[in-house]
Amino acid sequence: MANKQIKIELIAVLLLTAAALYFGIANFYAKSTHKESTPNLSPEVLAQFFTTRLYDETGKPYAIEQWRGKVLVVNFWATWCPPCREEMPAFSRLQTKYAERDVQFVGIALDNANNVAQFKKIRPVSYPLLIAESNGSALTQQLGNADVALPYTVIFGKNGELRLRRLGRFSEHDLDTALQKASSSAMP
Repeated sequence: MANKQIKIELIAVLLLTAAALYFGIANFYAKSTHKESTPNLSPEVLAQFFTTRLYDETGKPYAIEQWRGKVLVVNFWATWCPPCREEMPAFSRLQTKYAERDVQFVGIALDNANNVAQFKKIRPVSYPLLIAESNGSALTQQLGNADVALPYTVIFGKNGELRLRRLGRFSEHDLDTALQKASSSAMP
């Protein structure tokens, strides 16, 4: 009888330990994949970003500078990144919702033109998808993403100032809230 009691207590301790480890790891992962940070990039880095010129999957050139004067939401993504693909329908809805309030979304793919073209056939979006291939790593690092993890979203104000950076999937609700603030110029 005493052996049975010891076994039950041992199993309970093991289950509690496993549960603590699971929830600790899950909590760590959630925090590490959804990092939001406040602006702290130099004006030179921001100016350099706005001089960037990229191409869409058809080879059409786009200058980031063309969106100065709008709230610019830049999302670094890749076709092979599940959380990137998951947030894109919400980004399309928000692009449509905020277009008249001078908000522009731009996806910058750390991917190749072929993959992006195939992706757009299956999942069209309402904003430009630009190709950065391996150059995207340097761009995202310049904007504060030291680990080059995806997805990574950066919001710029109408004057080109950095408003918000977020590593990890951006929920529609959280991004909508951020855009309400940014488009009304109430964001610090």
